[in-house]
Amino acid sequence: MPQKRSDRSDWAELQDAGVAAPRESGDREGDGGAVSLSEVAYGRILELLFARGLPAGASVSQNDLVRLVGVPVAPLRDALRVLQTEGLLTIHPRSGIRFVKADFEFAKNTYQFRSILERPAVRAYAEAGALAAMEALSARHERAIEALQRDGFSLDIVRELVKLDEILHFEIIAALGNPLVESTYRRVHNYLQLIRLDRTLTAPLALRTLREHLDLLTACMARDADAAEAALQAHFGNALQRTIGIF
Repeated sequence: MPQKRSDRSDWAELQDAGVAAPRESGDREGDGGAVSLSEVAYGRILELLFARGLPAGASVSQNDLVRLVGVPVAPLRDALRVLQTEGLLTIHPRSGIRFVKADFEFAKNTYQFRSILERPAVRAYAEAGALAAMEALSARHERAIEALQRDGFSLDIVRELVKLDEILHFEIIAALGNPLVESTYRRVHNYLQLIRLDRTLTAPLALRTLREHLDLLTACMARDADAAEAALQAHFGNALQRTIGIF
């Protein structure tokens, strides 16, 4: 299959192409790096969900999940309880496990939560973040824009956009130096991946997102915390408006 597409690409197709970084079970807290079966189950369920192997909004029996995930019932139940706490599914004792479907309310709440976490973080990033890293990330955005305008919309461009979005926002969160916030933000990132399963990305939307990132980075490189926070808020507002088109 050729990589270049004439005008558009689906986030779901990106999952098939391996764009979204798989959620490694080792990313979860464990004992000295050892991975438990419940952590394996947790990671595999997320991978299946984000790759559409488990359709969002679907109800699945526990036995079906045992077969799909490939772990015994006991650790699977542990993983399901964690995922229910994180808001990604609901366990119904008689009717099975129902996975959440991202609707407008889910998207609005996710972006509100994201804003609460990132607004203080972006101020810290603007005031004390590594300037060389910001400059390198800004240059990478510029190259992505040039490639998009020169070569047109392609799966490679969208892969790069997804990666840049992840790098930028996780670097912003890391500026707080708070592992509890970072752990919470990983949950938010899972919510965003779920929302994007139903999102169609086009060349104009990709270009707009890249330019919004550049505005944010420009403010941070100028060490202007107020401008950085304003750029972040504008970016989130625009992103939510783009998301509303899904529903």
